[in-house]
Amino acid sequence: MEIIPAVDIRGGRCVRLYQGDFQQETVFGDDPVAVALSWQEAGATRLHVVDLDGAREGRPTNAYVIGHLIEALLIPVQIGGGLRDRDSIDSYLQAGAARVVLGTAAVKDRSLLAEVIAVHGQRIIVGVDARVGMVAVEGWREETPLAAAELMSELAAVGVPRFIYTDALRDGTLRGPDFAAVQTMLATVDVPVIYAGGVSSIADLVRLASLGVEGAIIGQALYTGAVDFQEALKGLSRAARPERGFSA
Repeated sequence: MEIIPAVDIRGGRCVRLYQGDFQQETVFGDDPVAVALSWQEAGATRLHVVDLDGAREGRPTNAYVIGHLIEALLIPVQIGGGLRDRDSIDSYLQAGAARVVLGTAAVKDRSLLAEVIAVHGQRIIVGVDARVGMVAVEGWREETPLAAAELMSELAAVGVPRFIYTDALRDGTLRGPDFAAVQTMLATVDVPVIYAGGVSSIADLVRLASLGVEGAIIGQALYTGAVDFQEALKGLSRAARPERGFSA
């Protein structure tokens, strides 16, 4: 399982929000590029970058900073936040993003979703953000009557190659994942699923890996020191290593 540090950008700075609430913000760095480079140096194999202003405004807002971030890194970067038209999606992919994440657009503009999957294939991820199992869109400000599991099943059937499932009520809380919900999501689709929301310990990561998620996005736990990134890598490696048998 891949551990993917999150770099959330608001107003050009690296921040974390509590449950996506813009009124509960903690700033962890004035230079997101430097923060991203620090995760690369620590051994990250991929970064998850979100334009929080873009998610709220419905269009990329921190593209200049994100462009510099992509250019500075050697590892793959996946970008989300405000990607709701073809030009925005193509722009990030042409700038070197490995993947882009569609959330609101995937729910509200199925023709756009089908179009970009046809063109970009595996470089498209659908982000499904849920509160108590129900999908939230527009930067988590608008709740829908769509059940997350049903939406994922429907979209997988039309060719979505990968999902990020985020538990919005746990995001930034260090409460640990809802493992039952994760199992439900994994049983719903037969494409890779990345989990985000509430990861608080190496034990959480080990359990997520055992369930079969492709990756885990971590923000708050890394930035507060609740999880040490390199120790997390070692912990997953130990958990994945088969125990040696001894004969009498």
